[in-house]
Amino acid sequence: MQPIDFYFDFASPYGYFMSEKINALAAEHGRTVTWRPILLFAALRSLGLPPPFEHPVKLEYITADFARSATFLSVDYSLPPAFPALTQHAARAFYLLNEKVPAAAVPFAQDVLRGYFRDGRDISDIEVIAQMICEQTGKLGSAIGVRDLLKTGEARALLQNAITAAVEKKVFGSPFVVIDEESFFGVDRLPQIAKKLAEA
Repeated sequence: MQPIDFYFDFASPYGYFMSEKINALAAEHGRTVTWRPILLFAALRSLGLPPPFEHPVKLEYITADFARSATFLSVDYSLPPAFPALTQHAARAFYLLNEKVPAAAVPFAQDVLRGYFRDGRDISDIEVIAQMICEQTGKLGSAIGVRDLLKTGEARALLQNAITAAVEKKVFGSPFVVIDEESFFGVDRLPQIAKKLAEA
């Protein structure tokens, strides 16, 4: 059976909520999950779509819905002081780890999401991301060395390629889950995802 594609932005609360559920749900049905972080604003711009928080009325509603959804899904959550965060460093780090230390990539992503949405860590800061990589694995060297790696053309290209691939798949939100070529947008689609997996 094909792996499930899980697209998300590290600054998306709904992406975080899905990240806490999708692996276990997939495992129940004998599936694996391919994690694919993106920069949502970049993908939306390429698709000609507006940013998700463009209007203050929508922002007011959605901020309240974050907390409501977290409670409903029983996920530990607190709106970070710096929201939304810039996530290019975290996303580059994920793909760099996925190339060089694959087993560390998803645990690193989970650490970043939990660090941001539970502990309020500033994931916009490249120093924080470099330190989190070192906490996950020492195979890329010191925090200073990791920071320099995140600025390389290789790290930038890996992320850009991932964004380009997501745009080609018409990924327009976070979380965005693709199962056997069928797309599901939003953490509120979890029951439909479960039904799809059961039927497959």
